[in-house]
Amino acid sequence: MVERVRERKERHKERHFAFRIGFGIVGALVVLAGIALLVLPGPGWLVIALGLAMLALEFDPIERLLEKVLIRLEDAGEKAREAKPWQKALGIAACVAAAAGGMAAVILWDLPLLPV
Repeated sequence: MVERVRERKERHKERHFAFRIGFGIVGALVVLAGIALLVLPGPGWLVIALGLAMLALEFDPIERLLEKVLIRLEDAGEKAREAKPWQKALGIAACVAAAAGGMAAVILWDLPLLPV
């Protein structure tokens, strides 16, 4: 992925300055959404990596940070593949319990599904 970012970086530098600013703002928002997903249910690290890839087109230090995050993601993927069956079942059970708890909270506390 880092190699693809480096290839796109040269083409990105040729784009209009306003586009590059907007693209950077969107990249920062994607990173913030990924950080929020670290504590909420969702693929936080993947979203963070996507946002960092967007920002890496503009900033060299973020490109180096992206490399570190991708290494962490690869390590997490390897650990998940090497997990024992009971560990995988426990993880699935925890996700199901969290989803059931969220649905129960919506029903019991009459929470709106969409903010009004």
